[in-house]
Amino acid sequence: MHTAAEKFHGLDHLRALAITMVLIYHYRMFAHPEWVDTYGRFGWMGVDLFFVLSGFLISRQLFHEVNSNGKIGLKAFFTKRFFRIVPPYVVTLSLYFLFPFFRERESLPTIWKFITFTQNIELDLFNFGTFSHAWSLCIEEQFYLLFPLTLALFLYYKKFRIFNYFLVLLFLFSIILREISWQIFVVPNINSDDFWRIWYMKIYYPTYTRLDGLLSGIAIAYFYENALWFKKFINSNGNYLCLVGIALLGFSMWICNDQTSHLASVFGFTAVSISFGLIVMSAVSESSFLYRFKSNWTAQLATLSYAVYLSHKGIIHIMQSFIEETSLEKESNLTFLISMITCLITGLIFRYIIENPSAKIKNYILNRNH
Repeated sequence: MHTAAEKFHGLDHLRALAITMVLIYHYRMFAHPEWVDTYGRFGWMGVDLFFVLSGFLISRQLFHEVNSNGKIGLKAFFTKRFFRIVPPYVVTLSLYFLFPFFRERESLPTIWKFITFTQNIELDLFNFGTFSHAWSLCIEEQFYLLFPLTLALFLYYKKFRIFNYFLVLLFLFSIILREISWQIFVVPNINSDDFWRIWYMKIYYPTYTRLDGLLSGIAIAYFYENALWFKKFINSNGNYLCLVGIALLGFSMWICNDQTSHLASVFGFTAVSISFGLIVMSAVSESSFLYRFKSNWTAQLATLSYAVYLSHKGIIHIMQSFIEETSLEKESNLTFLISMITCLITGLIFRYIIENPSAKIKNYILNRNH
């Protein structure tokens, strides 16, 4: 019998993979070895993997609560999310705004966009690209706010049994909006110097065009908690699901080989999200090698992934600035290794100075309320 608090080791492996993909992808914006371009060009998909993981883990907790209690505790949910997400984010934001040497690029968006988690809306990557990677955190925070409230409304009006149809509509909604955005905003700028800026602003960053990953995770969690046949199917076919997911991911890479093509812009995120959804299903399957294999390395990296994600661009920038004053080459593998190790050390510092104390405060508040 699975519980909402059950530890899925397979998901740690996937979270470690996701942060590794993102680190290599973003390292391309700094001086780097040639292999980083070759192996890092599809690293943007790591964010989509994070979305699927978040959608599954968060919604599964809530669906489990619904099935156990018939309702969800919004106060406890928001307390947990606040103390997990906000303290490390505020510290990182402070570093960016108070210490200009931390900035990997020149200009920051206005601080209110970060505070309100709306920085991803109309994000101008080329003119305000510093701390641009916070765009995905904005989408996740909007998800943490809106999803429980939406679920609470379905419960209040006793419509939970049709929630799966609502998910399908949102899937279609996101695909249709990407097509509309492509036709209205991207097509007129296909041959202009402004093409990439517009594509990122209208296709890549907006919440409404990037729902696929979260929805994939939510859909898996919904059926996992509410359909016994689905859970049995997953538990019996773990390795097959992984193989199919990897094959479909390869097909998704083919679709997204030109990331800004019409096909990739409209259907690429959907294909990637479904691929990772199948691999996530494998990771929670009792018959899967991902489920059975335990690794302290991936468990630790998974735990550090949030802090590393927040701080890595600033840390890499600082390390390369220091290395520039030495005899080391910034494009070398050694510089890459030093930068990665420093990112992990920063993650550990965040854990012990920020995240662990925040968790203690969170637990104190939750226990007191209980």
